[in-house]
Amino acid sequence: MFDKLFEAQQKADEVKKRLDNITVKGTAENGKITVTANGNKQVQTISIDEEFYKEADREELEELLAVAVNKAIEQAENLNQAEMAAMTKNMFGDLGELGNLFGK
Repeated sequence: MFDKLFEAQQKADEVKKRLDNITVKGTAENGKITVTANGNKQVQTISIDEEFYKEADREELEELLAVAVNKAIEQAENLNQAEMAAMTKNMFGDLGELGNLFGK
């Protein structure tokens, strides 16, 4: 039983490392603001179109930046959950031995 838990922790660590190398993007204002994050929900880069930056007022820029960041984080969260669910399913099927602990 503890071997399975240890194996699960190792697999989770492997998934986190893999997610560090997967990139997702969130955009706003038709791509004039782009936020890139990794699969572990860490923002990597923020890009703002130079012409848009010159024309936008501060409030508009702040709002659209928040939109792009939230979109990138949402994509990363979805990817993260899918990877963890796949790892869990591969290891335990329909909860396998762990399911028995909870009266499956």
